[in-house]
Amino acid sequence: MTKPLKIWSALILFLFLFPVFIQLLPGEQPETSSKKVKESSSSMVYAANITEEKRNEELGLNGKRALLYFTHTHEAFKPVTEAKQGKIVVSHQTENITKFGEKLQAQLSINGVETDILPVNNAEEMAKKRIPHYRAYKAIRPHVEQQLQKVNYDLIIDMHRDSAGPQITTATYEGEKYAKVAFVVGTENPNFAKNKAKAQQIKDEMERLVPGITRNIITKSRHDGDGKYNQELHPSVVLIELGGIGNTEEELNRTVAVIAKAVTNALSTPGTSTF
Repeated sequence: MTKPLKIWSALILFLFLFPVFIQLLPGEQPETSSKKVKESSSSMVYAANITEEKRNEELGLNGKRALLYFTHTHEAFKPVTEAKQGKIVVSHQTENITKFGEKLQAQLSINGVETDILPVNNAEEMAKKRIPHYRAYKAIRPHVEQQLQKVNYDLIIDMHRDSAGPQITTATYEGEKYAKVAFVVGTENPNFAKNKAKAQQIKDEMERLVPGITRNIITKSRHDGDGKYNQELHPSVVLIELGGIGNTEEELNRTVAVIAKAVTNALSTPGTSTF
C-alpha cells in the first residue's frame, strides 16, 4: 500500500470512530434538542399559568365559582332549530337553551370564573318519572340542593328562554342585534331582597356594556308564577330569560358574551364577597 493511501485510510478510520470517542469522554453530555423543546414548552405553560393567576388576582376573581343549570332543559329557539334541524319548534331535545349555557360556561371560564354546569337533564328526568311540566322547579330542586352542599358558589344562574316574540326580546345597538335578557325574582322567599339585588347588579353591568340589552326585572308571587323559583336555596340564585322564541343564534351568541363580561365585572367588584 502506498504511503498516500495509508494516510487516507487512517483519516477515514479516525473520522468514523470520532463520534464513539466523544461519547466515551467524561463530563456532562449536551442535552438533546427534544429535551430542550420539552423544557421550553413547560416553561411557557408555567409562565402562562402564572400570568393568568396574577390577572385573576388583580381582578379579584381567584376562587370565584359559578353554577349554571336549566329548569326547563328543552326550551328552544325557532330560528335555531330551523337552521340546525329544519324544524320550527320551541322545544327540542338537543338544540335548546343548554347549548347557550355551554357557551356561557366557556366564556366565563376564559374570563377567570370557574363555572360548572349541573349534570341533570331535567326534562328527561321528568319524562321518565311522568312529572308534569308545572312541577319542573320542584323536580330540579333536590339536584341543585345536592350540588350546593358540595361547592360554595358565588353565583348560581338558572337559564331559560322566554316565550315572547322577537319584537319584545330583540335589541339593536351600534348596528348589531342582541337577544334581550329578562330577570325573574320570586317574591315569596326569604332571600328575595338579595336575589333581586344580584339580578339588578348583573342588569346594570349589561346595560353599561350594551344599552337596551335588558328588560325589566320581573317579580312574581305564587299567584302569577312559582313564587320562589328555588331562589330560597341561596341568596345568589339568579333566574335569567335569554331572549325569546324568535331570536337567532347570532343574536343569542352576542348576548351570551355580554352576560359573561357583566358577570365577570360584577364578581370582580370590590366588596362583593358573596357575589
